[in-house]
Amino acid sequence: MSFLEQINNYPQAAVLNAINTSTPEQIDHILGQQRISIEDFACLLNPAIEAGQLERMALKAQQITRQRFGRTILLYAPLYLSNECLNGCRYCGFNAENDLLRKTLTLDEAEREARYLHEQGFRHLLLLTGEAPQTANVDYLEQAVKIIKPYCGSISIEVFPMSTDEYGRMISAGVDGLTLYQETYDQDRYRDLHPYGPKSDYEYRLLAPERAGEAGMRRIGIGSLLGLGNSLTDLFYSGLHARYLMTRFWKTLVTLSFPRLRPATGGFTPEHFVSDRQLTQFICALRLLLPDAGLVLSTRESADLRDNLLPLGITQMSAGSCTAPGGYGNHSDEGGQFSISDDRSPAEIEQLLKKAGYDPVWKDWDTAFLTSAEER
Repeated sequence: MSFLEQINNYPQAAVLNAINTSTPEQIDHILGQQRISIEDFACLLNPAIEAGQLERMALKAQQITRQRFGRTILLYAPLYLSNECLNGCRYCGFNAENDLLRKTLTLDEAEREARYLHEQGFRHLLLLTGEAPQTANVDYLEQAVKIIKPYCGSISIEVFPMSTDEYGRMISAGVDGLTLYQETYDQDRYRDLHPYGPKSDYEYRLLAPERAGEAGMRRIGIGSLLGLGNSLTDLFYSGLHARYLMTRFWKTLVTLSFPRLRPATGGFTPEHFVSDRQLTQFICALRLLLPDAGLVLSTRESADLRDNLLPLGITQMSAGSCTAPGGYGNHSDEGGQFSISDDRSPAEIEQLLKKAGYDPVWKDWDTAFLTSAEER
């Protein structure tokens, strides 16, 4: 069964009803359990949850995270290779109709950006592009990965969806991780937000993480862009999707992100506002559902909020981010995808983590591990 078939077993109206009709008694019972079901997870998303129950949920999430991950936080940096795009995504700064300085890095420029991030301490890089097959295509990415690989232990990609064979090519080139947000799991809303371009194919995007898993990707990250659709159901489906991937591809590390919309070129206004309290609830509920999943918090969020959310389940953070191609070396955000909220430097984030009693991890993976395993 693909995830498309599974998600069809959970109609949006029924999910929303289960969330909004859960009772304080149900939530108390769920918080007393060791493990929770997907139905329990829906109950924990009720926006009317009592303050005391949210505090209990937060404490439990913190305990589970300490048990599973200790006090380690993996640090990574996004590296934008291109902002060229054919898609008409209404909410994205890279929208094909936006007046934006378009650029795809040359291989030399990509190497300079990777070298800069290496000097900042990063050994985990996330490569990003828009969707422009005439320039930043699979061949280009394959070459870029090979150029960048000597500067880091782990490379992930957040680009256009690929076929299983194309993901295999990425893995052979040196990629070990995929990040791909569905944006919103609401098919009608998705269709409205993506009026044209390759990204308008909801199903092809939805099943891309499975194709990556079939190709043997070591790490798969998913999530929804909170504010596009109904945040309650989008968060529910994100949890359902992650659980599906963790069960089917049990050797793969699955991570979840929960980015909220940030200001971007085009001035898109979200229909659904997600408060700090609600985001906190989402993170805690996800940790209770998925004790072994990585939870990622990016520089989209403010410094104060990121500091406060750290203990509740976060295992990975970006730092010193720039969303414009070539922006690190040029010290410019011109042509960026969206505005950054937490602009602290990587060194400042490292010191903050140490001061708070956490162990900032710059590198926890290298393809040499695979070679060693094969030799044994």
